[in-house]
Amino acid sequence: MRSRISEDHDRGVELREAIDRTGYYPEVVADGVAGAVAGERVVGFFVHHEPTFDRDEVRRHLSVVVLTPTRLILAHTDEHEGDDLLPEPYTSTSTEAIRLNAVKSVVVTRMIANPTSGPSQPAEAVMTIGWGGVSRVDLEPAGCNDPNCDADHGYTGVLASDDFSLRVSAAADGADAVAGLLAFAESLSARTHSD
Repeated sequence: MRSRISEDHDRGVELREAIDRTGYYPEVVADGVAGAVAGERVVGFFVHHEPTFDRDEVRRHLSVVVLTPTRLILAHTDEHEGDDLLPEPYTSTSTEAIRLNAVKSVVVTRMIANPTSGPSQPAEAVMTIGWGGVSRVDLEPAGCNDPNCDADHGYTGVLASDDFSLRVSAAADGADAVAGLLAFAESLSARTHSD
């Protein structure tokens, strides 16, 4: 199981076990995550190990999403070839801590196969979290309903918050991973209501 949610006790040990099970530089990943959690109680977490393709090589990427009583922690660890600055292969771990009251949206998309058969386990799930750290503007020329009009109507567009997105599928990650992501998203969503 990759996700755990608890209201009453610290899930830090379970988080560390989940990181260890990935086999992906567990000491490095756990150290980065622990630094960002900074001693706060772990309420829930989701660990996602994802290979990525870089030209003719496979590189690994690990995302760890942690929920504490007051913050959402995102940690990403990637591996890299040596370069001019660091000649030996290395990892980079980036962490971000977001106050829960800053989270503006938790968007969950569930893909259900054969929906005419009634409710079933989702085949895929996508969780997108927005807090205003990254915004995307999609612009297109504005127009009017007059087909003969050649006036410049400026532009119209949409400003979308798309800070973090994570997709899992039963085929690639297992049904438990899909259920775990949905449980994490539900717990996060429950904590983002305004008082």
